[in-house]
Amino acid sequence: RASTALGPPDRTTGMSHRQGLAPRRARRRFRPTLWFTVFAVFGVAAMLILSVWQLQRMEWKEALIAERQARPELPALNARELAAIDDAAPFEYRRARLTGTFRHELEMHLLARSMNGNVGVQVVTPFAIEGGPTVLVNRGWVPNEFVDPDTRRDGLVEGAIAIEALVRRPGIQHWLVADNEPDNNVWYWMDVPAMRAAAGLSPAGPPLYLESLADQHPGAFPIGGQSRLELPNHPLQYAVTWFLLAVALA
Repeated sequence: RASTALGPPDRTTGMSHRQGLAPRRARRRFRPTLWFTVFAVFGVAAMLILSVWQLQRMEWKEALIAERQARPELPALNARELAAIDDAAPFEYRRARLTGTFRHELEMHLLARSMNGNVGVQVVTPFAIEGGPTVLVNRGWVPNEFVDPDTRRDGLVEGAIAIEALVRRPGIQHWLVADNEPDNNVWYWMDVPAMRAAAGLSPAGPPLYLESLADQHPGAFPIGGQSRLELPNHPLQYAVTWFLLAVALA
């Protein structure tokens, strides 16, 4: 009965009527809908735009890195030149060569700083420049077990000392960074005006702070040279990724 309902087999080929329809169904071609085509066109265009934008960003990033690495090679600033700065941006990462005295009793700590996978803090100390203002100096990193200055007395230089450090702009509180707690000497970002006020310094100082170069202090801690002159530079990889995605969607 089943074979009768499907139609008798073709005596020349031996195939039933249903079997004969299978090849015809297999020959149907995929025809994208209008909305799929519109989406694909806009998607490809957007990915190509992003790819070109990443290439333009690569040029900007390379120029930024080159400028950051070149500035420390410029002549070092002296106390008079440093005191005259009213905008730190054009001078950021310039070297300053100064003589003065650290005010260790006013030491502050930048929390949640790591070095080679070890958690610690960075020590910020006011530095009274001979013939100039008092500025904040990030002297470097110490592990948590050496946060107390009494555990690293050999690194607390008394009296006048000559230092070299890099000029830095005041920090910015990003949206993931916690609020500073001046009353508890807990600092998460370099809020220079607030840190100067907490240390009892004049608000008239230059709008900047300094980061010590390596090997500027005796003793094991703090470890200077924490400035990052290298920047991650991956726009070319992103540009290639967006281009390949555009090709795949096309």
